[in-house]
Amino acid sequence: MKNEKILHVITVSFVINHFFGKQFLYLKGKNHKDYHLACSPSKDFLELSEKLDYIPFEVEITRNISPLKDIIAIFKIYKYLKKHNIKKVVGHTPKGGLIAMIASFLASSNNRIYFRHGIIYETSTGFKRFLMKNIDRLTGLFATKVVCVSQSVKSISIKDSLNDPDKNIVLGLGTCNGIDTSLKFNPNFYDRDSIENLKAKYNIGQNKIVGYVGRLVKDKGIDELILAWEIVSLKYPKAKLLLVGPIEDRDGISNYSKKVIFENSSIVFVDFVIDASPFFSVMDVFVLPTYREGFPTVALEASSMEIPVLITRATGCTEAIIENDTGMFITHSIEDIAEKILFYLENENIAIKHGKQGRVFVNDNFEQSKVWDLISHELKI
Repeated sequence: MKNEKILHVITVSFVINHFFGKQFLYLKGKNHKDYHLACSPSKDFLELSEKLDYIPFEVEITRNISPLKDIIAIFKIYKYLKKHNIKKVVGHTPKGGLIAMIASFLASSNNRIYFRHGIIYETSTGFKRFLMKNIDRLTGLFATKVVCVSQSVKSISIKDSLNDPDKNIVLGLGTCNGIDTSLKFNPNFYDRDSIENLKAKYNIGQNKIVGYVGRLVKDKGIDELILAWEIVSLKYPKAKLLLVGPIEDRDGISNYSKKVIFENSSIVFVDFVIDASPFFSVMDVFVLPTYREGFPTVALEASSMEIPVLITRATGCTEAIIENDTGMFITHSIEDIAEKILFYLENENIAIKHGKQGRVFVNDNFEQSKVWDLISHELKI
C-alpha cells in the first residue's frame, strides 16, 4: 500500500524553518506519509528539501494580489493534486491558504486545512481592510478545518465571522510548530567558544546585547524600537542592538530608521539568515514591539534560550509570556520601550530569573514533539 500524500502550500521559503523545521521527518517516522511542499522557486527551497525530507513543488505564489499569477498558481496546484492523487492539503498564511484552498476544492480534495497564522487586516483600514478580511473569509469558506495559531486569533475569527466557528481549532496553548527546546533553542547547546566566535564575527564585544529577530517592517514596531534605542544608548553607550532579519520594502520602515540602522555603531544589522537560532545565544534581552501577530513564535524561541522577553499585547502576544514571570509587556510608546529595556539592563538578577522561568514555561507547553503529536492526532496530517 502506497504512503498517503499530503501537500503543504506556502509562499516563500523564508518561513520553512519557522513553520515546519523537522516536523516532516518526525511525522513520517510515525505515520509513514509522504510530505509535498509547494513554494515559490528559490535555491533555499530546493536545498532544504533534502535536509527536512519533503518533496518540493516549485510554483510561483505571490504575496501580493495578482489575479493572473494567482489563477496560474491555482491551476498548477490543481494539476499537481490530480497527478499525484493528493487528498489532504494544508495552506499557510492568507495568500498561500487562499491558493491552496481553492485549488484543493476544485480538485475534490476532501481534507482542506487552513493555518491562520494571524489576522492580516488587523492594522489595515478602508478598502484594503475590507478586501483582506473577505479574502480570509473566502479561504475559510473553502477550508474544512481552520487552525488558529492562538486563542486570540480564534476569538477574532469568531467575532469577524471569518468562517464557520465549528471549523476552528487551536493546538494546545497555541503556535503552529512548537519549539526545539532540546537542541536548537537550548542555551546549554552553545559553548563559550561558539558564542565568542559569533560575537567576534559581528564585532559585538562583551557588552550588553538587546536582540530582535524577524522581518524589519513597520508592523513589527521597528521604527519605535530604533527611536527607543537612541534613548537606551545614551545611558548604555557600549550596549548593542542586534537586528537579525531582512529590511523589506513591503510595509517598509522609515528612511530615518534605515539611516540609523546603517550608521549607528551601536546597532548590529545581520540581515536575512536561514537559521537565526545561534544569535539568541549572545542576547541578554529580547524585544518585540509588534503591532500584529498570530502567535509570536520568536518570543518562545527567546524564552527557550533563557532570555527575558519584552513584547506588546498585540494579538497572540498575551499568550506568549507570563507577565512579570518570563517577561514584561510594553506599549508602542518609545519611552516605555526604552524604560523596560533599561529595567532589564539595570536589574540583571531579575532578567536572569525571568529568562530561566521562560524556558520552563516553553518546555512545558510548546516543546515541538508535543505540538507535532497534536498535529498528528487532531489533524491527521
